[in-house]
Order: sequence, then C-alpha cells, then structure tokens
Amino acid sequence: MSLSLYNTLTRQIEPLVPLAPPRVTLYTCGPTVWNYAHIGNFRTFLFEDLLRRHLEASGYDVFHIMNLTDVDDRTIKAAAAAGKTLAEHTEPFAQAFFEDRDFLRIRPAHVYPRATGSVAVMVALVQRLLERGVAYRGEDGSVYFAIAKFPAYGRLSRLDTREIRVGARVSSDEYAKDDPRDFALWKAAEAVDEQVGAAWDAPFGRGRPGWHLECSAMALQEIRSRFGVETLDLHAGGVDLIFPHHEDEIAQSEAATGQPFCRVWLHGAFLNIGGTKMSKRYGNILTARDLRDEGVDPAAVRLLVFQSHYRQPLDWTDEALGAAGEGARRIGELGARLRERAGQTADAGGGALADLGAALTGGVAAALDADLNAPQAVAALFEFVRGANRALDEGASGAGAALAAFDGVMAVLDLEPAARALDPALVRWIEERIAARGAARGSRRYAEADRVRDELRARGVELEDSPAGTKWRYRPGGPSGTGV
Repeated sequence: MSLSLYNTLTRQIEPLVPLAPPRVTLYTCGPTVWNYAHIGNFRTFLFEDLLRRHLEASGYDVFHIMNLTDVDDRTIKAAAAAGKTLAEHTEPFAQAFFEDRDFLRIRPAHVYPRATGSVAVMVALVQRLLERGVAYRGEDGSVYFAIAKFPAYGRLSRLDTREIRVGARVSSDEYAKDDPRDFALWKAAEAVDEQVGAAWDAPFGRGRPGWHLECSAMALQEIRSRFGVETLDLHAGGVDLIFPHHEDEIAQSEAATGQPFCRVWLHGAFLNIGGTKMSKRYGNILTARDLRDEGVDPAAVRLLVFQSHYRQPLDWTDEALGAAGEGARRIGELGARLRERAGQTADAGGGALADLGAALTGGVAAALDADLNAPQAVAALFEFVRGANRALDEGASGAGAALAAFDGVMAVLDLEPAARALDPALVRWIEERIAARGAARGSRRYAEADRVRDELRARGVELEDSPAGTKWRYRPGGPSGTGV
C-alpha cells in the first residue's frame, strides 16, 4: 500500500502524491506563545508528529516547517497586561513550548520561523496583493483582503459565499464561523501596539501583520527560498483552524502566487475533558507541563492520544490515562525482555519471534498508510506484545529480528517508557521519600513508613523491599493511581 490521507479540501481519502518526490514539504501551525500550550494543542502536535515519523519511516525526505505566532491580538493584549514588551512576554512561553515538545518526544521541526522575525516577507506579500488589486487600504489605515476578488474563497470550509457581505470588514484575528467578510492583512498601528513594540514601518502605513497573513508569508518564504516552489505538499492543524485561518491562508497565498497553496490539508479533531472541548472559557485547561510536573509518563500520553483516530474527538479522563500508563508499562517490559534475550542468543535467522516481528512491521505500516489509523497500529502492537511474550516463555528463536521490528515501530510511535523521560526533580523527590521511609522503618515508626509508601503509590511509584535494599519502579496510571 501507499500512504493515503484524508484531504479536507476534497473531503476524500487520497494517495499522497508529492510535488517532487521523495521530498515532502510539511507546514504545521505552531503555538501562539501568549501562554502555555495545553494538552489539546499537543493532541494536534502529536498527530503531526506521527505523520512526520511515518513519512520518514516510509522513505520520504520531509522538510517540516512550524511557525511560532509571537505577534497577534492575544500576545499583544497579554504583554500589555503584564507590563512587558512583546518579546519579553512571548520568549518564556516559546521556550516552554520547546520543553513541552521534548517532554512528549515530538521531533523538532526543521525550522521554526517566528512572526516577528518575518515581517519583511509579510510586507512584501501585502504589497504583492495590493499590486494585484485583491487588497485595498481601508479608511482606518489597515489593509484588507477583498474576498469578492477571489471567487474560490470558501472552498476549504465549504462556506456559502453568496451570504458574504461584500465590502464589510473584520479586523480581529478570530471571528465568527458565519462571518466571512474582508479580513485584515495589515493592521494600522494602535497605541497598545507601540507600547509593547509590535509596530513596524511599511509602504502602506505603520502597523503590524494580521494573524492569517503570517503563516502564508512564512510558509511561502521557506519553500520558495529552499526549493523554488510556492506550493506545499501538506499543511496540518486543528479543525478549529479550517475557518477562518486556513481559508484565509489559501486566499491570500493563491491570489498572490497564482499557484495552489497546498496539495493536501489535514485537520485533527478536538480533545475533550468531561465531554467538553478544552478551553479557557470552560476552565478545564490541562497543560503538558502539568503532566510533567505530576510525573506522568510521556509514553502514556502518546498511547492515549494514538488510541483515537486523529479525525475523531478524544475524550481525556484519568481512567483512560491510567490504562494507557499500564499499556506503556507492558510495552516497556517486553522491550526489556527482547533486549535481554537478543543479547543472550545469536539467531541464525527465522523463528517464531522473527515471524511475529515481520507481522508487526507490516501491520503497523498498513495501518498508518490508511490515513494514519493509529488505533489499528496500536492494536497490532499489542497483538505483538501478547504473542512475543508467549514465544519468549516458550524459548522461541528470532529475538534479534523481533527486537529490530519492535525498535522500528517504537521510532514511529515512541510509546516505550524510559527513565530519560522522568523529570530529575521527580526522581529526587522519589529518592528522598524512600530515604524518609527507610528512616521511619529503622526507628520502628511503621505507620509513618506506610504513609510514605501510600504517598509514593499515589504518584505511580511502586516499591519492592529486598535484602539488597528498596527498589522502585515508576508506573504512572497503574492500578494504584493515575499519576496525576
């Protein structure tokens, strides 16, 4: 099979046909660094990580661009409220995003263009649109895109363009789903923009870029300068970006270049907590650093996310995270068994374990080729876990080949728990509590020792006392607690 993906533009699953194979250009909308990214954002980033890993495992030469939005309505408002410049406010959140990305084992993009570092190319794009007559300067000094001059507007979101109020304008970055009016490309500078350092000179007036303009300018600049093209192979983001953000990206990009902006559009569904979409409005925000600080295993987070198809809503519960933690533990234990057996024997090739490994590789590849069917890939992995454990118990050969297949799948899914993923602060806390428990036992304060054991168990830490001392194992989400 070849990789096929659901294209939001056509509403069909289509074979991937890159513009210049084996190269694949991938643009993913990154975080707006006005605050910490929440786990709903990372649900999208994880599906994009799986896409990239599978593309690379399939032999494609991926060039991945992810922007950082460090100037827009929200960043300016937040910086002003904090009494800081835009850069002072956004930089810590940009660094926090990179830390959270690494915690969740998301491969870094090849480039992270920042909006504030790309203003010159944004000004050039606006100028190009003005010269082509599809943009105009409003009486407020801002520059707007004239939707009526772009007949294809609404293709992606399937808007009924007959209802567009021609000549009406919207200047905010985010607007109502039923409000497709001329949108701001360049916003005339206001006092708050000058206050936080978010205003630049341009031939059409001092101001700042609109949010929608930023992604088009940065994406086109990267692929044009590197590959001499103005069409992306893949563009991915959350479903909430279809309109207006991605619709506006298409309009301004294609009106400027005369070329298709992107061949395939991919959109991930929402993450829900308690049946409700995660958002500040509902007060149910959970961040990646919340999970890290509580000692949750990133493998459990990845497994929980991949147990739902990226185009289906994901319901996040403590119970689901706990079950994912147990699943990650089983995967990790099998990996350890395979490495131990492979180190003990020199297989000549073949054997029951080798056959299971071949079935795993084929099953995961086939599942992911079918529009990134991660739940099916995870099912194939757990079928391998069950079969490989039985085969190891029976002394079957082929551990080396099975381990190679297992490691290959882990490179794509990366679900194996690892000590490297634990926060050093958590490890220090665990060791301090174990020492406190040892002191309590030594002074026969057994009730205190039991209390410390319960405290550790609630954080997913299991203890095993032996003549050689107390050993511990981290099992977030195990039967004794969820780890959060």
